[in-house]
Amino acid sequence: MKHYFILPILFVWASLFPAQAQLQKQLESLPHVKKIEKLDNTAGFDDKYLINFEQDLDHANPKAGSFTQRVFVMHKGYDRPTVMVTEGYSAGRTVNLGYQEELARILDANLVVVEHRYFSESTPQPLNWSYLTVKNSAYDLHRINQTLKKIYPKKWLSTGISKGGQTTNFYRAYFPDDVEVSVPYVAPLCYGIEDGRHELFLRNFAGTPQERKAVEDFQKEVLKRRDQLSSLFENHCKEKKYKFRAPLEEIYDFSVLEYPFAFWQWGTPVEQIPPLTASDNEIFDHWMAISSPDYFISESGFTSFFVQAARELGYYGYDTKPFEGLLKIESSKGYMAKLLLPKAVQDIAFDRSEYDRVEHFMATTDAKMIFIYGEYDPWSATAVTNSHSPNMLYLVGPQGSHRARIGNLPEEMKQQAIETLKAWMLD
Repeated sequence: MKHYFILPILFVWASLFPAQAQLQKQLESLPHVKKIEKLDNTAGFDDKYLINFEQDLDHANPKAGSFTQRVFVMHKGYDRPTVMVTEGYSAGRTVNLGYQEELARILDANLVVVEHRYFSESTPQPLNWSYLTVKNSAYDLHRINQTLKKIYPKKWLSTGISKGGQTTNFYRAYFPDDVEVSVPYVAPLCYGIEDGRHELFLRNFAGTPQERKAVEDFQKEVLKRRDQLSSLFENHCKEKKYKFRAPLEEIYDFSVLEYPFAFWQWGTPVEQIPPLTASDNEIFDHWMAISSPDYFISESGFTSFFVQAARELGYYGYDTKPFEGLLKIESSKGYMAKLLLPKAVQDIAFDRSEYDRVEHFMATTDAKMIFIYGEYDPWSATAVTNSHSPNMLYLVGPQGSHRARIGNLPEEMKQQAIETLKAWMLD
């Protein structure tokens, strides 16, 4: 009886091991692959690898040098489609055993996750900000796509969330034939460093009029209690060892101005806003939970993002009119250069040509794309909406936030997305 039990196990092991070894050898033999590491597997996949992929600093001038970019490959099958996540930031969480991506699960697909250049372990040294451009990042993705297609020849889909969704859109505009389908989640398309549409959205479209008033009243209460809350604010920043590029009283104001954007972006229930009669500690704790000043610290993991926002991606401004007489700052204009950019690029000029590129592409292409947004997410103010192609599907989660995903859409929308994806990718 023991022999009958052991033999099937040995057969399975013997059949699996060559396939795993074969995949690793295939990956190692690919051009631009400098190093490969086998990782503990993520549930739902047969194998998982971390690749250090060599990229040109400047794809228009290879002599400028190179750096290595982190690429994670999760194997499902050579005969399966491939989902490529165009991360806008670090891809470090992909190492986790619990990491999941809903499109790969829906399509039973291979998964490739690409860390964005200039983030985490994909940061060139020495740091030269001039090579951090939309064009270079698009060419990064193109090289990875063309290289890995030697192993995964079936249909490819690109996707990303927020800045990663922006990256998906830029990538598709530069290389429309690299992938069959693109699914950008909650992806903005801004035409200025302080675009202006976000403030209008927060004044008129996020939540109900009563909810918007509750948010604004809370902001005013924090400003009115400056004398009582300043010591709590100062102690909080000292304990956390935060360092800023502006006086603390100005950071106080900016943290209050940031509150409504952060509140609606992450879908905070209005019921969580404490009553205006609440204690100082209750008011302060809620404020810190929603718009902590750590967003404005001088050095953070988001510095590369702010450089990109100032150069090509654009961003949002603040509405100070409701708070006249309550603020210490004279104006919020130019806050990104003042608070968030390294000195080396504080005078950077915004170039809207990448916005124009995507606008033109979306208006003229018949590319298969699914756009997912949340109704109350302030980033929806700058959603991509200028295409009339029947291959462009727009799904807006009712009262949704920046957390909008296929999995939390209403059932009818969810099924529409799933059926469309399967028809496009699995036929």
